[in-house]
Amino acid sequence: MTKPLELHINGQTRSVLSDPETPVIYILRNELGLVGTKQGCSLGQCGACTILVEGKAERACTTAAESLQGKCITTIEGLEPSFIKDAFIVEQAAQCGYCIPGIIMTAAALVNENPVASREDIRAALKENLCRCGTHSRILKAIEMALQTKLERQSHA
Repeated sequence: MTKPLELHINGQTRSVLSDPETPVIYILRNELGLVGTKQGCSLGQCGACTILVEGKAERACTTAAESLQGKCITTIEGLEPSFIKDAFIVEQAAQCGYCIPGIIMTAAALVNENPVASREDIRAALKENLCRCGTHSRILKAIEMALQTKLERQSHA
């Protein structure tokens, strides 16, 4: 018999009955209906499934659910503050949109870790997020906008 797993996702504790070794992407999408996290390569190489675990970017397709018990998990649906998502909208940084949730989550981790990140820092952070649509310059501008917004908010606080 499978024991319930307690996962803290987007500020709520959720109990799921899954094999502890189940990659968390299946739980997010199939059991909890959080379909913003996309499944791409299933090998942790494309970044489409990126979530935040304790504020750090992690691949949901290669992370066993059991390893996340007791940790704060954030998906694209629960990402706050929204200024990061807003920057992507303003810059029209998505084309097909499949990779964008993973890129936004990677950007969120970067903004939290390094609010004065340079363009090279942004490129380094995104090097394992694949996008084939060709909106790379807009993605970079959106992340730079998000970084600027964070700095402005910090200076007004």
